[in-house]
Amino acid sequence: MDKPGRIILRRSIHAFLRQYHHFTSAPALILFPFSLALLIIPSSPLFHTIHHRLQSLFHEYYSVGFPPPDSAVLPSLFSLLALKLSQTLSSSLLTLPFALSFLLLAKSHVIALYILLIDGPHPPAYGHLSFLRRRLYAPLLLTHLCNSFLLFSANATALSILFLAFNSFQALVNYITFNNSLLFLISALGALLYSLILANAIILSNLALVVAGMDIYNNNCGGGGGYWATLRASSSLLTTTRERAATALSLIIPTNLALAAVEALFHYRVVKPAAAAYNHSHNFPPPSLLYEAALIAYIYSLLLLLDTIIGCTFYRACKSDATNSSSSSSAQLRLVDAGQQYNIPPCRSYISYYAAAAAAACTKSVDDRLP
Repeated sequence: MDKPGRIILRRSIHAFLRQYHHFTSAPALILFPFSLALLIIPSSPLFHTIHHRLQSLFHEYYSVGFPPPDSAVLPSLFSLLALKLSQTLSSSLLTLPFALSFLLLAKSHVIALYILLIDGPHPPAYGHLSFLRRRLYAPLLLTHLCNSFLLFSANATALSILFLAFNSFQALVNYITFNNSLLFLISALGALLYSLILANAIILSNLALVVAGMDIYNNNCGGGGGYWATLRASSSLLTTTRERAATALSLIIPTNLALAAVEALFHYRVVKPAAAAYNHSHNFPPPSLLYEAALIAYIYSLLLLLDTIIGCTFYRACKSDATNSSSSSSAQLRLVDAGQQYNIPPCRSYISYYAAAAAAACTKSVDDRLP
């Protein structure tokens, strides 16, 4: 992780720990049903039914671009893509009611707390916090729905590029023989391309939710969320320094690794023992296992809240960079105007041009003060 990413991550963790009693009480409890559903649904029979049906559709309709299961051309790549895409669609469809209710309510609560506790000079009153939380929910809901279309479009774009590359590669296989190492390398490059496109779409959607919340409070809401928030989030990433996009990409790595570790822990400590106990004696899991499942789901909720705080801190840093760059641009324009006013010839170096303009302005002010 680069230095700006480490600074933003430390500031986010410091803000979370400084207001720990606020962030871990109401927002974590609101987010708890969504976290529990997200952890349990991948192990449910309904999820496996939808997952196998989608995967069979991908393998049956290979004529639209997917290779058949017995294809010798990049079989591991498209098997992996079919697996991950079917898992993503299944979990997204089954957790959609929880996302539209508990997730957005918790995000609006966290953004309101961040605005009032971190940016605000004084602790907020409960009435002000409740009003701001209700005000933020509608733009967050609209932005979340638009982000869903954005993620589906990103998946469709990535798969279309891979289908085109697969069809071109399949035409070359008829004339050129490729070894297994080259096939593995091409599969790895395709998976990397798909991951980069999806990661940038996730970064943009998460930042759009933060923009929809923080800019509504600052009365900068041109469209009140939705695609306007997505456009403003993309402009925040593109109009600031080039390192901000890389910083945003590096910030999602530790949070996603932590979320994946908690999901693996839940599967190892809760799902497998519960399935073994049910298959062995057809009994419900013991109460200790339920308590452990609740604790792991609460930890998962805290990580989701921390991810929202990181997004708020990152967006505030982007706004600060944009303000500093605009102020420096205004100062450079004033120096250029001063140089044109005092008829200074253009120099090859911009530094010498600005220095000459500043010296001419100072000389003029001294001459005016002399009797």
